[in-house]
Amino acid sequence: MNRVDRQACVRLDKWLRIARVFKTRTRATQACSAGRVLINGQPAKAHRRLALEDRVEVGFGDWSRVLVVKQLRDRSVPRKLVPGLYEDRSLPRPKMDRVEKILAGMETRNSGAGRPTKRDRRALARLKGKE
Repeated sequence: MNRVDRQACVRLDKWLRIARVFKTRTRATQACSAGRVLINGQPAKAHRRLALEDRVEVGFGDWSRVLVVKQLRDRSVPRKLVPGLYEDRSLPRPKMDRVEKILAGMETRNSGAGRPTKRDRRALARLKGKE
């Protein structure tokens, strides 16, 4: 397979990593296996070959990222060149309020605050709806 042929076909998981949709290729593969990645409306496996103008949809909970492939690359590119790999047609990411951040594990305790107290644990349980 010569260089031109290699550029004409790129694995989905590799392209998702290069386009910085996922931090690692393993995470991209796991998302494909979980059915969170669609190509042209069809569930796609990690080994699927991408073509130009393919519509890639990646689900992140209640938000979906929609990308149209503009360039096929199989090697990493500088951060400045990444937006040229795709056309982003996603809606803006919804803002999370503090309760949703806590439930998603994105809200952290201050350094040095120690273990949560019984009162803190009960408050968290109330937020989660367990009490």
